[in-house]
Amino acid sequence: MSFDPTSLIYNDAGLIPAIAQDEHTGEVLMMAWMNAESVVRTLETHRVTYWSRSRQSFWVKGESSGHVQELVDFRVDCDRDCLLVVVRQTGPACHTNRRSCFYTSVQSGEEVELMAPMV
Repeated sequence: MSFDPTSLIYNDAGLIPAIAQDEHTGEVLMMAWMNAESVVRTLETHRVTYWSRSRQSFWVKGESSGHVQELVDFRVDCDRDCLLVVVRQTGPACHTNRRSCFYTSVQSGEEVELMAPMV
């Protein structure tokens, strides 16, 4: 069966959440948004391409930072309203220079930083 990006369930802004996961560790690296065109571009180029809500433009992960996400697997959840992109990550995934954007844990009501920025 051929994949049709218009079969996905996008929000009112035409976006769908995409979770990036490291292919080797299974670690969740980040969440960003895609639209139908960024889905197509990602599948065609194997370079993960998101939609930047703030800039209102396409954002190829690593284009300016060098912290590239190479697509390994592209998965659609059961409701077709969320994506999982399994990636080969080069360098940190987070703009704060951390391996993952999910570096803050809430423990006993307190925020705990789980990882420092990469050097």
